[in-house]
Amino acid sequence: MQDLIPISSWFNTPINGKIIIAGPCSAESPEQLMETAKKLAASGKVNLYRAGIWKPRSRPGSFQGVGKEGLQWLQEIKKETGLCVITEVASPQHVEDCITQGIDAVWIGARTVSNPFSVKEIADALQGTDIPVFVKNPLSPDIEMWIGALERFYNSGLKKLAAIHRGFFPYEKSRLRNVPKWEVAIELKTQFPTLPVICDPSHMAGKKSFIFEIAQYALDLSFDGLMIEVHPDPSAALSDKAQQLAPEEFFELLNNLSFKTSDVSDLQTSIKTLRSSIDSIDFQIIELLAARMELVERIGKIKKENDITIFQLKRWKDIIDTRLKAGKDTGLSDDFLYRLLEMIHQEAIRIQSEM
Repeated sequence: MQDLIPISSWFNTPINGKIIIAGPCSAESPEQLMETAKKLAASGKVNLYRAGIWKPRSRPGSFQGVGKEGLQWLQEIKKETGLCVITEVASPQHVEDCITQGIDAVWIGARTVSNPFSVKEIADALQGTDIPVFVKNPLSPDIEMWIGALERFYNSGLKKLAAIHRGFFPYEKSRLRNVPKWEVAIELKTQFPTLPVICDPSHMAGKKSFIFEIAQYALDLSFDGLMIEVHPDPSAALSDKAQQLAPEEFFELLNNLSFKTSDVSDLQTSIKTLRSSIDSIDFQIIELLAARMELVERIGKIKKENDITIFQLKRWKDIIDTRLKAGKDTGLSDDFLYRLLEMIHQEAIRIQSEM
């Protein structure tokens, strides 16, 4: 993917060369869409107006979107405000409907990207067009699947391609809705330097209180733009109400973000990128340790209720043997792993002893 068309030529880039995509999670009514769009258009700070028409929700009872009718609402947005519009597609029929209705760009959601068969069908449906396609990361941190999805669209002749980093499903307890795992997006950017990578802090955060922190971090890592959910009345939203910003909150966010220009050497940039990956992994380690200690506490309650001793020699030996064996192929020394496990075990004993 070396001959991609630069994203700077797709749409106007009003804020320090960054693409800003904003709008409600879901299209709910013509009035809701238009109210939001007029405020965003008046700011002059938005490149693409986003709204979900078809909503692939996890549970069937959730709001599934208004469907094809919403595309006509987006057409009205274009006529009234001049904003370019983008929505999610998950099938060849969605693609056909979007092209017929003059939608300017489409994005492929995480659930769809996780299914190569669906990606191939959509890529085939888009063949012969030059519509910009934004590909979100899959649900799991599988960079090969993410790259594979991008390559399928590229092989269909699409040269206006971008990736959207929206985080990965957290299999352990996390303060965020989706775990960033910044190192995955950084590796994608490293392998494909000309591929634009946009950050979706709304889906990473799950709560509006974390959006600024995530958005700023993405800009510090030289991401190419942001996709942020904006709703005229987030408390009344039919989907993802906790992570949507009111227009005034969105403008405040943009005003407070630091859009830095990179004037450091390539060596310094490489070091900063690698350090950001280390930071991401460290934070994940901390959250995993916290989840482990929560399980330790639950075991401690069972031990207390059944008069079982805290220290179990056989279990401790099993931990040492299995973890050292697992570490053989990682390059980590036995001494380091043993000292690390010993500290973790001591903390577990402390927690159960204080119960």
